[in-house]
Amino acid sequence: MANFDTRLSKVVGAKTASALSKNLGLSTVFDLLHHYPFRYAKRGERTDLDALEIGEHATVVAQVRAVTNKPMRNRRGSMLEVIVSDDHGDSLTLTFFNQPWQTRYLRAGRWGLFSGKVTEFRGRRQLNGPEFRMLADGDDDDSDMIEEFAGALIPVYRATGKVATWIIARCIRITLDVLEPPPDPLPVQLRSRMGLTDYRKALQAIHRPESEQDLAAARKRLKWQEAFFLQVALGQRRAAAVDSPAVARPAREGGILDSFDAKLPFTLTQGQRDVGAEIRDGLAQTHPMHRLLQGDVGSGKTLVSLRAMLQVIDSGGQAVLLAPTEVLATQHYLTIVEQLGDLGRRGELGAPETATGVALLTGSLPAAARRDTLARVVDGTAGVVVGTHALLYEGVEFADLGLVVVDEQHRFGVEQRDALRAKASQPPHVLVMTATPIPRTVAMTVYGDLDTSRLTELPAGRKPIDTHVVPAQDQRWVARMWQRLREEAGKGHQSYVVCPRIGGDDDDGAPHDETKRRPPLAVVDVARELESGPLNGLRIGTLHGRLPADDKDALMRAFAAGKIDVLVSTTVIEVGVNVPNATMMVILDAERFGVSQLHQLRGRIGRGSAGGLCLLVSEVPAAGPSGERLAAVASTTDGFRLAELDLEQRREGDVLGDSQSGAKSQVRLLSLLRDADVITAAREEAMPLVMADPSLADHPQLAAALTQLVPEDNAQYLEKS
Repeated sequence: MANFDTRLSKVVGAKTASALSKNLGLSTVFDLLHHYPFRYAKRGERTDLDALEIGEHATVVAQVRAVTNKPMRNRRGSMLEVIVSDDHGDSLTLTFFNQPWQTRYLRAGRWGLFSGKVTEFRGRRQLNGPEFRMLADGDDDDSDMIEEFAGALIPVYRATGKVATWIIARCIRITLDVLEPPPDPLPVQLRSRMGLTDYRKALQAIHRPESEQDLAAARKRLKWQEAFFLQVALGQRRAAAVDSPAVARPAREGGILDSFDAKLPFTLTQGQRDVGAEIRDGLAQTHPMHRLLQGDVGSGKTLVSLRAMLQVIDSGGQAVLLAPTEVLATQHYLTIVEQLGDLGRRGELGAPETATGVALLTGSLPAAARRDTLARVVDGTAGVVVGTHALLYEGVEFADLGLVVVDEQHRFGVEQRDALRAKASQPPHVLVMTATPIPRTVAMTVYGDLDTSRLTELPAGRKPIDTHVVPAQDQRWVARMWQRLREEAGKGHQSYVVCPRIGGDDDDGAPHDETKRRPPLAVVDVARELESGPLNGLRIGTLHGRLPADDKDALMRAFAAGKIDVLVSTTVIEVGVNVPNATMMVILDAERFGVSQLHQLRGRIGRGSAGGLCLLVSEVPAAGPSGERLAAVASTTDGFRLAELDLEQRREGDVLGDSQSGAKSQVRLLSLLRDADVITAAREEAMPLVMADPSLADHPQLAAALTQLVPEDNAQYLEKS
């Protein structure tokens, strides 16, 4: 008998276990049994063979239609050509070189599983020399697949060229036959309330379902378990944070925050007031605040975070704002200095008594300036410190770090954020901001251990941005587009032209689509063409990631000062860049950008009172998936609706964030898009349980299972986030 911890070498043999470990990362019985089929096939069911992508490793269930063995013209030997198809007529060619004996198995009318790399020859998809296993047919008794695929539903596993799906199926059958019934980690009352089947039955049915109903019950149980365990883990992180000590940073009357509010030339939106109150109360607690601030583009997140930083300064502490790029850090610094005015000039003649200092620390700072900045940070003169990864280096010390604000937090690794928090004597309060709207289900998972605030209103005076798709093939549209840009310049306004890549001698890593006739448009090429063509006479600047930091800063200052009419740029302007006079944006090859990215880029215009116009230029047909995606972006400025659309159209990935934690995904069935109700229900069940029993002392089986389904490295990731 075997249990979850048993090494596979003791169950399936050393050689097969080695292959499973090396190629799929499956080492234990637990690993193998939680490597679920990614789909189920039936004989005669449409498999959409025409949808197979060139280059992918595919496994298909199909019927042999024709078999031809013929000599090769230019070399010795023969080629066996086998045509397979489903009952709907889609066909696929299998080719075998010098293997005439395969006709013993590959006979017309027989069904089989065929696995190999998809290639194309003369417009037809094919598998060259695929691995295959035939399925038993009536009186056929020569198939070794009878035991693995005896049911009506044929499980198909994610496999590799070294480990085929039928090898995985055989190993799972052997393992299930010797598996000791595992203890069920879900409480009995919970299983009863939710109508969930037994854990052992669910594992059996997910791999060897006897019916569609059998499979549905298994998927419901295992999916629910994934959601529940995830929410329990997040609940434990939240409980641990509440138990951690922190310095309370309450609001103080008559301090710098009151002075700042009194001089604001506008009224805060209701959303800014409500979120500000939530943050104010969180900072006043004696345990660390961990809050996620979501705000659509232009909603005023920076102002809300600055008011939080000023509250911390009023309590005698310091606040740091961590930004992912020097351009964004510099933009934040200049914005904060401008908004504070004399309140940010501590130590200068005429500065108010409540004033503080503002410091900028980036990697390109000259040595002398760096020493001066570090001195102002360590002695507390600089109450607000803005910077990039340079803040994380040794030698950067704070007098009393009370608040860490992380902008566009998804761009930072766990270790980087943790290194900054470690610079405080006690855990600081943490506010993470994102201008990328997050679907509700993602917020409940990736950020489920954080309190969440949303800003959805635009500040008074802001006008919505008009967005239109421009067909690149229609030269009349394109000519009118550049004419309109010149008109904006004539009114004294500025514009952006965004390209997918930099260009020049080397590429910036932008993906090239080999099916297209040309590479993506590049900044250096487009800028040159515009200068000599439709925008001749306008002041044009180029901005991209390969420019030296000083050049980028100088360019952005010139653009902000109105000395540049048109900025041709890559997505380096995607977040944080704030030039209220910019009213128009042209995004070239728009189909090469994601939904959220397009929305973020669009948010760089219309930040003043003049409104904005965004044109998405594309060659793709309007009726195709990419065209529909662009039309959706043009149809709404609701970033949260677009975030849901983005989630629908891309692979969801690991909700635990394995790209940052280094761990393989432990969430295999749960869909952030389709399972919102499951995630919500699991959260409602998990949170009261964890609040009553944070260590799970009364639920030992749940605690033990949690260490397997949410490993320590993932738990640390959640805690550090």
